[in-house]
Amino acid sequence: MKTISVNLPEAFVKGLEELVQRGLYANRSEAIRVSVRDLLKRELVESISYNGIREKDEKYVKEEQLISI
Repeated sequence: MKTISVNLPEAFVKGLEELVQRGLYANRSEAIRVSVRDLLKRELVESISYNGIREKDEKYVKEEQLISI
């Protein structure tokens, strides 16, 4: 895994902390990983079903991490 830094509005951080407090995620990083995974799945992988494999999508579908989504 690679570490990256992002700037989030305070309301987003509080929301992430609430999700962790409720026990839905072990920590904020897990919640963010799940969110990014779901975004990539929706925007890249599932778009193939509607549009056929587009050139830009094909490289992401072949990525091992996204294939297991």
